[in-house]
Amino acid sequence: MNRVGLSLLRGISILGLACLAAGARAELVSEPVHYVSGDTRMHGYAAWDDRFKGPRPGVLVVHEWWGLNEYARSRARDLAELGYVALAVDMYGDGQVADHPDEAGAFAQRLGGDLPEARRRMQAAIEALKRLPSTDTDRLAAIGYCFGGGVVLQAARDGLPLEAVVSFHGSLATPLPAQPGKVKSRVLVFNGAADPFVPDEQIAAFKQEMDAAGVDYRFVNYPGVLHSFTNPGADEVGQRFGLPLAYDAKADADSWAQMQGFLSAAFERTRQARPQGGEDTTP
Repeated sequence: MNRVGLSLLRGISILGLACLAAGARAELVSEPVHYVSGDTRMHGYAAWDDRFKGPRPGVLVVHEWWGLNEYARSRARDLAELGYVALAVDMYGDGQVADHPDEAGAFAQRLGGDLPEARRRMQAAIEALKRLPSTDTDRLAAIGYCFGGGVVLQAARDGLPLEAVVSFHGSLATPLPAQPGKVKSRVLVFNGAADPFVPDEQIAAFKQEMDAAGVDYRFVNYPGVLHSFTNPGADEVGQRFGLPLAYDAKADADSWAQMQGFLSAAFERTRQARPQGGEDTTP
């Protein structure tokens, strides 16, 4: 082959590789999502994968007490790679993010002390998720971390239209416990047994509450595991602020794998209950 031919071939090859790379980047779509709750502007973050076609379940991600930061956004992308439409929620409003535990605690306490407002913000997030492209509005769930774990558990107690909720190292106590017949969600809780923020008596009270309300729930307690066990940045943050936080790779991987099966089963139950017909792209 002459030099002109070789140059042309190299050019075509480089162009082809560039197109493949661009195509790979285009599969996962992420973008900011602005919505409102009352008079408060919320700054969420959505992610989905274009490889999956047609309606698919939607999952909310509720952040730790720090606010909607990169960790919450990364979990939304993880869910998108599984085939879900994911929306990382802004519970504090105006995109507020704390960089110190005192500020984070103030944010969390302010909203935790106003559960009706927290419920309104979750309802606004559900509506925003429904409006995203390809969301199957009949199949919705929520997962949450730390503060967010408590938020999604309260959403289940409040009877919000979620097929499933999953709490990772979340708070369990509530002034408004679940009532028989009100909870629509299946509930899965992952907890670190060595987490000082969730004492044994709180766990016992939570289980008693769920049993009394007839909730379909499962509680997984990891021996020797501390708070924030799913977050790879937990150790650095714990050391910086003197907090009992630690990442645990085994608990992180196991809880994520169990969550996948849990969500699939919950969404499949809904799919089977709906009338036959129409396209379905359940992950």
